[in-house]
Amino acid sequence: MLARWAGASVIRASGILLLMSTPPDGLPVYRVLTGPDDATFCQRVSEAIGLGYELHEGPAVTFNGESVIVAQALVWPARS
Repeated sequence: MLARWAGASVIRASGILLLMSTPPDGLPVYRVLTGPDDATFCQRVSEAIGLGYELHEGPAVTFNGESVIVAQALVWPARS
């Protein structure tokens, strides 16, 4: 189970809390998610936040002539 604790991302496994100093599964510290402004894009951003990423500023939004395209930067919080 993943939880937020004192601004850090932790994994709770069998009652043990493990701080994650780097993103899981080899993911980068900085990510930009892009895609159509739809439920799937929102789900991708929500999943990244659930992993422990934080939003970096607000989204960028544009129109490609057919649909609205969104970009959202996410960062893995620095551990002190």
